[in-house]
Amino acid sequence: MAYHPSIDTELLRSFVAIADTGGFTRAAETVNRTQSAVSMQMKRLEEDVVQRPLFERDGRHVRLTPEGQVLLGYARRILKLHGEVLNTLREPHMVGAVRIGTPDDYVMRFLPEILSRFAQAYPLVQVEVHCEPSGQLLLRQDLDLTIVTRQPGKEIGQLLRQERFAWAVAQGFTPHEQNPMPLAMFNADCFCREWACNALDAMSRPYRIAYTSPSLSAIFAVVRAGLAVTAQLQSLITPDLRILGEAEGLPLLPLTSIVLLRNESSQSPVTECLADHIVEGFRL
Repeated sequence: MAYHPSIDTELLRSFVAIADTGGFTRAAETVNRTQSAVSMQMKRLEEDVVQRPLFERDGRHVRLTPEGQVLLGYARRILKLHGEVLNTLREPHMVGAVRIGTPDDYVMRFLPEILSRFAQAYPLVQVEVHCEPSGQLLLRQDLDLTIVTRQPGKEIGQLLRQERFAWAVAQGFTPHEQNPMPLAMFNADCFCREWACNALDAMSRPYRIAYTSPSLSAIFAVVRAGLAVTAQLQSLITPDLRILGEAEGLPLLPLTSIVLLRNESSQSPVTECLADHIVEGFRL
């Protein structure tokens, strides 16, 4: 049987820190080691363990080699599994319930993977998911964790990711060529609808709100039928839809921020663990 050297998780932790920060100095601060110690770790990782160059150095900055990019994906997965194993074995007492609030937009795109990993790590925790528009979620006081969409410059809580809105239609249909152009959008209290309408008004593009719903699934059903154009976060647009842009005469839409809010009056180890899983899930 071939012998393969084991990879110390501390080496992987420093390696991921370098990839995330772009340099050895900031990575050393992240993992609470000296720069020379991190350099020695990476020398050992490159020469003794993987036996491949992992970094391309450019002054004070470093970039990953193709081999480094491959290792980065594995390293993130190994460290995540390592943490889940320890959490499961060391903290079997992690029980209770967590209440999450999130717009319907993110349920299908992000939550399945997040909740699957969380359930594997903490199988005794009950999770309640409440789906409402961001504006309504911000008014609730009974949720432990809340994911909401915010305009840039008005972020509160912890930033999960920033994304651009994009126009989308069904493959094989051209409702964007109709005059006025039919739109399928969220209800009137959604600022993304306001952005889309303002952008069209600014270029004097005729449109009409043809369909409204608080449900992203309902909006996409209308769009897939070829009945309307919608504007949604780019990551939510599925492969069966076509993204439109300035080439089709539609305006560029702005970036938006997705943030995580914690209810300080109901924080616990259980909610904080789920918050960590949410933060990680929105990075993928």
